[in-house]
Amino acid sequence: MNIHEYQGKELFRKYGIPVPKGEVAYSSEEAYQLGKTMGSYPVVVKAQIHAGGRGKAGGVKLAFGEEELKDFTEKMLGMTLVTHQTGPEGKRVQRLLIEEGVEISKEFYIGFILNREMGKITLMVSSEGGMDIEEVAEKTPGKLLQETIEPSLGLSDFQCRRTGFKLGLKIQQMESWTKLLKNLYRLYTEKDASVIEINPLILNSQGKFLAIDAKVNIDDNGLFRQEDLRDLRDEDEENPKELEAAKYGLSYIALDGKIGCMVNGAGLAMATMDTIKHYGGEPANFLDVGGSATKENVAHAFRIIMSDEKVRGIFVNIFGGIMKCDVIAEGIVEAVKETELSVPLVVRLEGTNVEKGRSILRDSSVNVISVSSMDEGAERIIAEIEKELRGEV
Repeated sequence: MNIHEYQGKELFRKYGIPVPKGEVAYSSEEAYQLGKTMGSYPVVVKAQIHAGGRGKAGGVKLAFGEEELKDFTEKMLGMTLVTHQTGPEGKRVQRLLIEEGVEISKEFYIGFILNREMGKITLMVSSEGGMDIEEVAEKTPGKLLQETIEPSLGLSDFQCRRTGFKLGLKIQQMESWTKLLKNLYRLYTEKDASVIEINPLILNSQGKFLAIDAKVNIDDNGLFRQEDLRDLRDEDEENPKELEAAKYGLSYIALDGKIGCMVNGAGLAMATMDTIKHYGGEPANFLDVGGSATKENVAHAFRIIMSDEKVRGIFVNIFGGIMKCDVIAEGIVEAVKETELSVPLVVRLEGTNVEKGRSILRDSSVNVISVSSMDEGAERIIAEIEKELRGEV
């Protein structure tokens, strides 16, 4: 679950991580009044959307007076902000963070992420704060420092000091630097975060650290422990198909291709998408119905896939273990009838009750192409879509 910058900064405040004075505004009038409470200009106007690259896209402005503040807020609220992370469709700005301006002496990057290969949290820091960290990692990898944190020990003081010295911090700054990092690590672990980033963290003109940005992602699997965080979810920022899928226990991620994919199991989903791409196709989604889906869930999955206008064909790839192939087949037949499916459908079933499942598909009145392997299925759905596009069907 992603949260907004201003929400991340509220968490920072609770964990003793210094941030500039600021509040969220939902209208130009609110922003104008907040500007007055800052005490002096300039103030920073920041669009609040779930995406990076806002500054380059015009979503961060420095207002040096009331007229500029009013002008920026009126233009920014309601605008569609397009960044390298939103895609060409962009995201609509519905709220703004109004913050005091601060003098910047030095910028840094801090990130805590989970290294899934090692099963450990990694601290990353860089002296290149304010830049795209992906670009720093690619072009100047030596400027991105990493510390692997042992779960049984937590983040150690010596690790904090080591990163600080490598960044060129002074000895008198080590205490506040160490406190900052350890508070961030505590936030990460106590709130089931998957990512925490500050880009940039600054040293101001008084030599104090301030988190100018806040990116906090919470692991959905830990939300049952985080009742206080559930209300921070902004569904307007999330894909409506993904929200709809979650209601039925389905995992759905929208992609850019033409082939809708329905599978059971994340590993099989990845293999299915890789196979489609191997044969020259592009998947339109990742949809995992899980290991215990009912025929009703399968029908819901079909409706979600078909609500994507880009989908020109569907590939169902199911390996029945706990889930039985006959149940999947019944769901497929029901869904095709309900949705009046008008695009090619290729189905590969294998596993528990597979012959019964294939029989249900074969004896139904729906138009289903049954295949016996993943490779055959990928090749067939690509060929059927190409025939459709050529008008040969």
